[in-house]
Amino acid sequence: MSKDTRLNEWFVPKFGPLKFRVFIGLLFLPYTGMCISFTIMGSMLAHDIIWDRVGAVALIYTLALGISAHSADSIGSRKVKPWGEYFNKKQLWLLTISSLTLAYAVGIYYMILHNNLCFAISWGVLPTIAGFVMQTNSIGIMPLALSTITGIISYIEIKISRSYKELKRKSQEDEHCSKRLEIRLKIISLGTIAFTITSIIYRIP
Repeated sequence: MSKDTRLNEWFVPKFGPLKFRVFIGLLFLPYTGMCISFTIMGSMLAHDIIWDRVGAVALIYTLALGISAHSADSIGSRKVKPWGEYFNKKQLWLLTISSLTLAYAVGIYYMILHNNLCFAISWGVLPTIAGFVMQTNSIGIMPLALSTITGIISYIEIKISRSYKELKRKSQEDEHCSKRLEIRLKIISLGTIAFTITSIIYRIP
């Protein structure tokens, strides 16, 4: 297995056909789950919860970011192909375009503005605000404050994630350090999702 592959990442399943494992890995489910959690957090701030809108905004970000953005990012990876050639460009474009047809063009921002700040805004700030606006058709201090927090969390996550990715590509000498970063990524992503599930349970009548 090439040292540039990401098939040994902690979020890639160890079971099933290779193409299935690559597809699940391509979705970056824990980090996509964080982004969706932020939209739900924003929704939970509303006084009255419209649950079909919670589902709608979560679906938008699942399609636009989870599938479309990551497929587009894989197309744009010229030097290193961390997911190999298991999906050809035609298949990746089909995933990208079909997802954007059902959602909206957030994935394009991820592909073009691929830096830490833009990532934090696209994956942390905007989902939280979108969740609240979807519920109330308005904006307020609380969702703006929460979006600042979720933006900071996303910024921390992407900085750690990029350092982690670089270490995974290096020799086994960095295994201890990469393991430590992996634990931090698990705490951030899974902690975010756990907090969101708790907030949903709290708000259910």
